[in-house]
Amino acid sequence: MRIDIRTPGLSTKLPAVGTTIFTVMSALAAEKGAVNLGQGFPDFDCDPQLVSAVTSAMKEGLNQYPPMVGVPVLRDAVAAKLSSLYGRSYDAGSEITITAGATQAILTIIIAVLHPGDEMIVLEPCYDSYVPNIVLAGGTAVLVPLMPGSFRPDFEKIEAAITAKTRAIIINSPHNPSGTVWTDADMHRLQHMLAPTDVLVISDEVYEHMVFDGAQHQSVARFPGLAARSFVVSSFGKTYHVTGWKIGYVAAPAALSAEFRKVHQFNVFTVNTPMQYGIAAYMADPAPYLSLPAFYQRKRDLFREGLKRTRFKLLPSEGTYFQCVDISAVSNLSETAFCKWLTTEIGVAAIPLSAFYADGFDQRVVRFCFAKKDPTLHAALVRLAKL
Repeated sequence: MRIDIRTPGLSTKLPAVGTTIFTVMSALAAEKGAVNLGQGFPDFDCDPQLVSAVTSAMKEGLNQYPPMVGVPVLRDAVAAKLSSLYGRSYDAGSEITITAGATQAILTIIIAVLHPGDEMIVLEPCYDSYVPNIVLAGGTAVLVPLMPGSFRPDFEKIEAAITAKTRAIIINSPHNPSGTVWTDADMHRLQHMLAPTDVLVISDEVYEHMVFDGAQHQSVARFPGLAARSFVVSSFGKTYHVTGWKIGYVAAPAALSAEFRKVHQFNVFTVNTPMQYGIAAYMADPAPYLSLPAFYQRKRDLFREGLKRTRFKLLPSEGTYFQCVDISAVSNLSETAFCKWLTTEIGVAAIPLSAFYADGFDQRVVRFCFAKKDPTLHAALVRLAKL
């Protein structure tokens, strides 16, 4: 008997998702030998003491499954940090969960809180996982634009988007891709606006330790009315220059954490044991994250000074490790076409801001990442000076 060998067809859950621009630009940068300032990750090593702390944990035999919610010593360290920085006391046992990075944390939160038919407000431009996560959970993404040019929250539009179906809103400050940082006044306005509602907040704070010019990061944890309804998401990978380790955490009130953990246990169950112990030991000294704003502000200033020799119009970079520029005086190309041209002809890779909008909105702005060694930045600036 002849067997018909075939792969059955599959109806995609994400019909709008293809190869991301990040993959495309990184591949093009490698092909052309370009300086890659596109994807957001450092090209320098982490502190050797952090590696030693993880190595010591491995040598001590801490290599088996840890508790599902994370090792106690790391949850204690996170709770202590949040209390010290933001004045909010989270219970390490019931309100802090260690995750396999911030992206897994956000997906897990969305699956935990959204039911089919629920709406979730997303502020564009935004990190590219938000909308697909909502689709996978059976919810509807309600897209509200940040103000073009300034990328500040438009609270009138946000309030107008809230309906009886709104289950949550996701905010991101410091903001990827624009580098905008929400102010104390912004957070108070959000708190006041949500007070009469049951809308939850997912606060993506992975760049919390990259706020410049003497400003403070305004975590939702600082604001009692927001903290009571919020999931706070952060990333050890961003803070400690180890993006490939994929470890983060979620802080939320006990009732919200309980629902989050129901999904987390069947999603990844738990997270790399020796890295948890190593990070916990390393966190005993707060200097590495307390000094991070100055570390990245110096790189930002170096990069911005070099860009002044070009015809780019520099947009503010209040936080993160991203710098956006307006290309209108340089080229008539679309953002995507310009980034491909810049990579191929000038030898520097960037990311179009249109990649962070569901409809590909093009406002003639591209994003560079300055989380690079000084020689990398200097090499890029020499090439960009041609513009």
